[in-house]
Amino acid sequence: MSRTSPRTSPKGSGAGRHAAQECRQMNPGGHIQVAIIDDDASLCRSLARLLRLAGYEPSAFSSAEAFLSDGERARFACLLVDIQLGGMSGLEMQRALAAQGDGVSLIFITAHDEPGARSEAIHGGCAGFFSKTDDGVQILRAIRQAVGA
Repeated sequence: MSRTSPRTSPKGSGAGRHAAQECRQMNPGGHIQVAIIDDDASLCRSLARLLRLAGYEPSAFSSAEAFLSDGERARFACLLVDIQLGGMSGLEMQRALAAQGDGVSLIFITAHDEPGARSEAIHGGCAGFFSKTDDGVQILRAIRQAVGA
C-alpha cells in the first residue's frame, strides 16, 4: 500500500519538470488503460494529463455509477477513485466491485484523509491511498506497481 509525502501535486499546473522527466522514464509502453473516478472535473483533467505523459490511456468518470454502468469497464487495468463522490462513495464502489468478483486494482485519492476510510480501503485491498495534494510521481509509481508494468 502506498502513501506519499507532498512534493509535486497532480493538481493545478501539473507535475513540473522533475515529475515530467520521471513520468517519461516510467512509461509502461503498450496501451494500459486507467479510469479516473472523481466528481472534481479539474482534478480529472490534471490526472489525465499526468497519466498520458506517463504513457497510460486515461478515461474519466464523474461518478461511481457512471463507471459501473460502462459496458466496457473490464478494459481498465487500474482505477483512481475518490473516496467522497456524489451518490455512491468510492468505498461503496470498492465493495460493489468485490461482490461482483472484479479484482481490478483500486488506488484511492481523497481530499479527506479520515482514519476510518483509510482503514476500510486498506482492508478492502486497495493498491494505494493518497491525498489529492500528494506527489503525482508517487501516484504513478503505485499505478505501475498495481498493473505490473
